[in-house]
Amino acid sequence: MAASELYTKFARVWIPDPEEVWKSAELLKDYKPGDKVLLLHLEEGKDLEYRLDPKTKELPHLRNPDILVGENDLTALSYLHEPAVLHNLRVRFIDSKLIYTYCGIVLVAINPYEQLPIYGEDIINAYSGQNMGDMDPHIFAVAEEAYKQMARDERNQSIIVSGESGAGKTVSAKYAMRYFATVSGSASEANVEEKVLASNPIMESIGNAKTTRNDNSSRFGKYIEIGFDKRYRIIGANMRTYLLEKSRVVFQAEEERNYHIFYQLCASAQLPEFKMLRLGNANSFHYTKQGSSPVIEGVDDAKEMAHTRQACTLLGISESYQMGIFRILAGILHLGNVAFTSRDSDSCTIPPKHEPLSIFCDLMGVDYEEMCHWLCHRKLATATETYIKPISKLQATNARDALAKHIYAKLFNWIVDHVNQALHSAVKQHSFIGVLDIYGFETFEINSFEQFCINYANEKLQQQFNMHVFKLEQEEYMKEQIPWTLIDFYDNQPCINLIESKLGILDLLDEECKMPKGTDDTWAQKLYNTHLNKCTLFEKPRLSNKAFIIQHFADKVEYQCEGFLEKNKDTVFEEQIKVLKSSKFKMLPELFQDDEKAISPTSATSSGRTPLTRIPAKATKGRPGQTAKEHKKTVGHQFRNSLHLLMETLNATTPHYVRCIKPNDFKFPFTFDEKRAVQQLRACGVLETIRISAAGFPSRWTYQEFFSRYRVLMKQKDVLGDRKQTCKNVLEKLILDKDKYQFGKTKIFFRAGQVAYLEKLRADKLRAACIRIQKTIRGWLLRKKYLRMRKAAITVQRYVRGYQARCYAKFLRRTKAAVIIQKYWRMYVVHKKYKIKRAATIVLQSYLRGYLARNRYRKILREHKAVIIQKWVRGWLARTHYKKSMHAIIYLQCCFRRMMAKRELKKLKIEARSVERYKKLHIGMENKIMQLQRKVDEQNKDYKCLLEKLTNLEGVYNSETEKLRSDLERLQLSEEEAKVATGRVLSLQEEIAKLRKDLEQTQSEKKTIEERADRYKQETEQLVSNLKEENTLLKQEKETLNHLIVEQAKEMTETMEKKLVEETKQLELELNDERLRYQNLLNEFSRLEERYDDLKEEMTLMVNVPKPGHKRTDSTHSSNESEYTFSSEIADTEDIPSRTEEPSEKKVPLDMSLFLKLQKRVTELEQEKQVMQDELDRKEEQMLRSKAKEEERPQIRGAELEYESLKRQELESENKKLKNELNELRKALSEKSAPEVTAPGAPAYRVLMEQLTSVSEELDVRKEEVLILRSQLVSQKEAIQPKNTMTDSTILLEDVQKMKDKGEIAQAYIGLKETNRLLESQLQSQKRSHENEAEALRGEIQSLKEENNRQQQLLAQNLQLPPEARIEASLQHEITRLTNENLDLMEQLEKQDKTVRKLKKQLKVFAKKIGELEVGQMENISPGQIIDEPIRPVNIPRKEKDFQGMLEYKKEDEQKLVKNLILELKPRGVAVNLIPGLPAYILFMCVRHADYLNDDQKVRSLLTSTINSIKKVLKKRGDDFETVSFWLSNTCRFLHCLKQYSGEEGFMKHNTSRQNEHCLTNFDLAEYRQVLSDLAIQIYQQLVRVLENILQPMIVSGMLEHETIQGVSGVKPTGLRKRTSSIADEGTYTLDSILRQLNSFHSVMCQHGMDPELIKQVVKQMFYIVGAITLNNLLLRKDMCSWSKGMQIRYNVSQLEEWLRDKNLMNSGAKETLEPLIQAAQLLQVKKKTDDDAEAICSMCNALTTAQIVKVLNLYTPVNEFEERVSVSFIRTIQMRLRDRKDSPQLLMDAKHIFPVTFPFNPSSLALETIQIPASLGLGFISRV
Repeated sequence: MAASELYTKFARVWIPDPEEVWKSAELLKDYKPGDKVLLLHLEEGKDLEYRLDPKTKELPHLRNPDILVGENDLTALSYLHEPAVLHNLRVRFIDSKLIYTYCGIVLVAINPYEQLPIYGEDIINAYSGQNMGDMDPHIFAVAEEAYKQMARDERNQSIIVSGESGAGKTVSAKYAMRYFATVSGSASEANVEEKVLASNPIMESIGNAKTTRNDNSSRFGKYIEIGFDKRYRIIGANMRTYLLEKSRVVFQAEEERNYHIFYQLCASAQLPEFKMLRLGNANSFHYTKQGSSPVIEGVDDAKEMAHTRQACTLLGISESYQMGIFRILAGILHLGNVAFTSRDSDSCTIPPKHEPLSIFCDLMGVDYEEMCHWLCHRKLATATETYIKPISKLQATNARDALAKHIYAKLFNWIVDHVNQALHSAVKQHSFIGVLDIYGFETFEINSFEQFCINYANEKLQQQFNMHVFKLEQEEYMKEQIPWTLIDFYDNQPCINLIESKLGILDLLDEECKMPKGTDDTWAQKLYNTHLNKCTLFEKPRLSNKAFIIQHFADKVEYQCEGFLEKNKDTVFEEQIKVLKSSKFKMLPELFQDDEKAISPTSATSSGRTPLTRIPAKATKGRPGQTAKEHKKTVGHQFRNSLHLLMETLNATTPHYVRCIKPNDFKFPFTFDEKRAVQQLRACGVLETIRISAAGFPSRWTYQEFFSRYRVLMKQKDVLGDRKQTCKNVLEKLILDKDKYQFGKTKIFFRAGQVAYLEKLRADKLRAACIRIQKTIRGWLLRKKYLRMRKAAITVQRYVRGYQARCYAKFLRRTKAAVIIQKYWRMYVVHKKYKIKRAATIVLQSYLRGYLARNRYRKILREHKAVIIQKWVRGWLARTHYKKSMHAIIYLQCCFRRMMAKRELKKLKIEARSVERYKKLHIGMENKIMQLQRKVDEQNKDYKCLLEKLTNLEGVYNSETEKLRSDLERLQLSEEEAKVATGRVLSLQEEIAKLRKDLEQTQSEKKTIEERADRYKQETEQLVSNLKEENTLLKQEKETLNHLIVEQAKEMTETMEKKLVEETKQLELELNDERLRYQNLLNEFSRLEERYDDLKEEMTLMVNVPKPGHKRTDSTHSSNESEYTFSSEIADTEDIPSRTEEPSEKKVPLDMSLFLKLQKRVTELEQEKQVMQDELDRKEEQMLRSKAKEEERPQIRGAELEYESLKRQELESENKKLKNELNELRKALSEKSAPEVTAPGAPAYRVLMEQLTSVSEELDVRKEEVLILRSQLVSQKEAIQPKNTMTDSTILLEDVQKMKDKGEIAQAYIGLKETNRLLESQLQSQKRSHENEAEALRGEIQSLKEENNRQQQLLAQNLQLPPEARIEASLQHEITRLTNENLDLMEQLEKQDKTVRKLKKQLKVFAKKIGELEVGQMENISPGQIIDEPIRPVNIPRKEKDFQGMLEYKKEDEQKLVKNLILELKPRGVAVNLIPGLPAYILFMCVRHADYLNDDQKVRSLLTSTINSIKKVLKKRGDDFETVSFWLSNTCRFLHCLKQYSGEEGFMKHNTSRQNEHCLTNFDLAEYRQVLSDLAIQIYQQLVRVLENILQPMIVSGMLEHETIQGVSGVKPTGLRKRTSSIADEGTYTLDSILRQLNSFHSVMCQHGMDPELIKQVVKQMFYIVGAITLNNLLLRKDMCSWSKGMQIRYNVSQLEEWLRDKNLMNSGAKETLEPLIQAAQLLQVKKKTDDDAEAICSMCNALTTAQIVKVLNLYTPVNEFEERVSVSFIRTIQMRLRDRKDSPQLLMDAKHIFPVTFPFNPSSLALETIQIPASLGLGFISRV
């Protein structure tokens, strides 16, 4: 098909645009040949007339179909051109957040300027071992491809990372090296991979700087060779560097910085070790302040300095060398501050004692005067003489800067050399992978020598890249036997010749540098004369004579000639170098010792180990005055040589290309600038790759993929059995031009645009089919809709007519009823009017009569009240007059009496004065006065008596007066009553009149009251109705509240239950985590154990001389059982009685853990012995001191002394006995040299135990005796009365004579004091305990009181509330109380659980100690010791049982038993022909017989040999699933047998009586059960690893790639990097392969008799592996994230669920492990447009993390035109909704995770006595018992 035929209406094209580079448009009409204008419709809605070029008549580029946009490989695009590439990169970068894209063999990496979570260990593991096209593009995929090709092809590899500054080259190179370090590991224990990675911070600090384009720009190129050994493990590395930017040391542009190391030094200047460097702020140095940007945002230079020093230490650079490096760097900074002053135009000086120069000289260790002199002068040499010439200030400044650059370059080389030395390996290198991190093509406004060298290097690399791409294309065509036609590709050899050939630019530059008066201008003129108008690639600018233009492969670049010669010569004054070489600082001369040999390819600009060192320098045989500069190579020459060597290296390797793109110049995250991107794509060769691919056949399909994709274009008759022939027939019909495609051996090759044409045909065919389907479906839907509408209309009519008839009948009934109602209503109205009139007449009459009666009553009442008022007024006047008269009389009496009293007082005063005089005169008259006074008192008494009599008489008088007065009042009342009776008649008449008036008023008031009553009644009724309504509402509210309370109670109960369930789940999770940690430790232990065995075997093979009498101790126990496991081998003491006499030749092998434990126990006993000895010495000293004191005291004891002396003698004898026992203990413990002597059961141990027991018993006895003694002493003291000392003297003398030793008193006294202390301490402790109990009880009482008060308050509050609120409050209170009680009970339960766990742990510890003592007493006892000292019997109860169900074998047949039953047993035959678990039953029956014989050695030996043999079998055949499954099943069965027949009640519930008789009788093998459990865990983990290795190759192919539902989705076009085909070929795996493998696993486990619960756990683990690997690959493969693939995955998962149902394993938890995969498949299928869709996705995908959801949405890719991409706004909506979800940030699932395994007890119903041993096992030496 012609290309012009594709330009039809609605076709989309790309047109150039000055802003967006390329803009999309749509054709409004078909293009016809000869048209000069295309009518286009732009995306922004405008129409445009696009004029074609009249000369070329080239049509605009066609746009690819939407389904091809966003492809992983740019070569998969049908239309390969610049706008398609740019658009594809933009869509992937902006919409999908994908920074990597393939372009054929090139990986295009766009810098996101943001940290992305795609470089973790899980991502590395996911890419490890994968094919490059199977996974999404990634730097790890390139690194894996290089690593795989190195191992497969045994050819060295190179990864070439290029791009301009800020594009991410260094980061990409670092990630590639990290991948190699992680995947390969190191061959030694020196952690070479860590050193390789540690070289990065060092090189970044000394070689990277901040530029306007990049904060961490590499200012040098480097090539790192990572060396590998034959097993492809890292053994070392080597680094080469190229073209260090020395000029940055002395000059930085605005907003740029010097190298990082200088700022790191200034930031760390305050450290004590840096004080000597005399540094300061970066702004205080000329070399660091020129860019005015000393700080990088987000970077802490002090921390970076610490990282740099740490990396130096890791690479072996000592502290002294590090300080030397820092001294030199600080010296460079101080050198930059050296200032010059001009004396005249040709000379200058340095100020005297110039501080910066002084510091520089001190740091460098050179003479100040000499350095000062040569900074201002230079030496000139002629043919005959040399002389010294001063230089100008400008020349001096340039010389200073040149010296600083030279020192820094030498230091850079020295550091690189030392880094290479640290990375160098002594092991021979087998192969290497080189990582080239080199600058990309550069063009600035001003381009100088550095840009010229960079672009020269890029020309060479581009040439190599083009040749490699061309070569790959040629190989592909030849492989497919396609006719080869020469592809015209851009060859930049002319540009390279222009630069490096004879009389080229570099040659002319070197020649000009040799000229004495050569300048940049003269060199420019030579360039013009040589190349202008002769080479098309060389041009001269119009307005400049000091510049030239070169047409590079990427663009034209104008270079300024100024500075080329100076930079090429790299001039440094020799005298200054000599001064530095004479430095006292040892490190400085090392930098310049090889100046004459030109050790590095770039002199001062390059570094590292390079092949140029092999080129010897010619000896200087010329004139004596010949200087070094005459034979020194120029920078350009050295760079050219190093570049040639680099190209030789790259050509000898297989290259892999990474092109880094800088998306914008402002470092904005995920912002794409089309202009900048196109510039870099053109410069890095990506578009050239596209052009080369487009020139041939860029689109390539396998025949099966083509058939699957374009099956819809074929008719049934076109489909043949031969797929290849079918494709040929179809293509010949579809594409008439045979030049547009070619048929290869396995692929079909298409020209550019043909796939788009086929896609258009396919889309048209599908669209036509869709229209036909839509037409049929819509007709059927409308027909169904019409029938439903017709039926509905008939139904509506029927109901309407019936309704109308019912309405008419209702009208007639209402008319008749209305007539009847009118009749009765009129009668009612007339009757009501009559009643109203009659009632009104009666009311008028009653009111009139009442009015008259009330008037009469009011008149009578007024008259009566007037009489009463008169009566009371008259009485009041009379009483008032009487009271006034009485008051006047009393006042007169008072005045008179007062006058008389005053006279009497005056007389008394006179008499009193006379009495006092008489008292003075007659003092003796006092007695008479006293007598008179007595008389007065007596008279007073008489007066009082008389007064009492008077008062009595007054009382009698008053009573009689009252009686008379009452009689008088009675008479007065009778008189008043008579008067009242007379006036009553008149008053009655008045009252009648008043009553009449009141009656009238009452009637009127009654009327008003009635009216008010009516109103009140109405209001009351209204109020009552309102209250009733409120009451009903309140009742409803009450009911709702009660309902709410009940619901809240239920909710609280449910929440409590949920919390309990959640806590239970949390505890289960914690238990699983703990179990998982334990099993991981067990796995690590088994790995270390295997490693130990391997090393031991290697050592044995290396030595080849077995040690006499040595046996390897079997490591049968796990690490957590090592403290209490049995010894692996027991000495037979009965057979070898003389073993203790030959320890050197036939020494018994001991369990080292037991030996160390016994040694520790002996040490503890020695310490206890020492403590006891010290205590005894202290007691003896106290006794001596007390004796001395007692001798000085008077001996005045009583009769009890004799008893105390006897007790003292007894105590002394006991003391001697204890001393003897201690001596025996010392002797026994002194024999600790032999471990068997000091072991439990040895004589020292038994002596110690016996003595400890006797001492404890004696201590109890002594306590009782002391208490008895104390009670007797107290009773004697109470009995003895104080008597005369003279009478008791004889008794005292007798007692004293009876005492033979005065020390008895002291000893008895001390004993009593100690007894008193003991009793006092006991009393104190009891007192404290009672006080604590009382305090606790008081606290409880107080809390109960508070609770009681609170309850009373609540009760009082509740009583005040209304009944409804009272009920609610009581319910609330009850709920609160129950909640508190529940919380308290939960706390108590937790405490009890903790106590139970603690007690269980203590019980285990005690049981362990008891077991150790019992075992220790049974081990290592010689026959002589058995005779000399009795052995305590083993504390294991014996049970007499019937001897059945046992197998007997001889001791010497044990190895044969293990060999035939374990080592040489074939699982397949046993599983098919014998009962499941037969080896386990046989072993247990042998153990039973050994238990019956009470032969502990036989039991241990058999169990140890069994465990070791199983380990050997698994080590030998550990990759065989049947073997591992067989021994897992038998190990579990053996473990269950040990439990079932252990005799423990918990394991005997399901036993028969016969089985209970077969329980073990003598030994408790609980510890061996733990060992077997650990072994079973190890076997289970090995089983999981085996099935993972078997399943892993099948999962991705079967679950993702294979199309189980054929035809759901066709295969999309792929690029050069072909992914694995999703079509089932003969060698690929399908879902049926996975199901068959699962069936195989399940059948094998069932045949081996594995426990059902264990099978469920294995299946759960298998399904987790399937789900995790599938989901991880889905998250890393963009081509798998589509709607149809989600449908395929869900179908595959349903098949797995169906398999679970068939096997009755739905309750195994396997389905739940697939939930993340199921949700990911659902996420691919659901709608992804609206906010409701986002909400549904967030609620649905609860098993996926936020990162996984966003990743799937970003990767979602339409396969057909009917699907739509997910918008960026929708993804942001999802992120906003999920931002509060707390989940793991990890993207991938841990596919290596193993669930913790448990072994539930599963007893066997098989009777042991019925088991028959087949002859095929070769166990004829075993007999049944």
